[in-house]
Amino acid sequence: MNNNEKIIVRKTPPERSARMVETIYGCKWSLTVYQLLASGVQRPGEMVRSVEGLSTKVLNQCLKKNIEFGILDKVIFNELPPRVEYQVTDFGQKFLHILDELEKLQQEIDA
Repeated sequence: MNNNEKIIVRKTPPERSARMVETIYGCKWSLTVYQLLASGVQRPGEMVRSVEGLSTKVLNQCLKKNIEFGILDKVIFNELPPRVEYQVTDFGQKFLHILDELEKLQQEIDA
């Protein structure tokens, strides 16, 4: 091999972001939570009441994963009784855009 030849290093998949997408799609409620947030539903109790089959326990697990990934942010209000709301972070907006693009790609594949 002479010095003018380029060596291409093997490209590896984006491990952390791929795992994030897999985890979110693996949780059957995450996409529903995003729909709820987009429609203005931000409080967990309201989320559970709005979706048939969604339990508080499962919702809390789903919200926790999304917070750990930085997709959602938990806002705690210092009130009595305590009030908690969830919102999409700036990073979460980017992530949701990627999910939208994946959905468009799936629609093309299906067509």
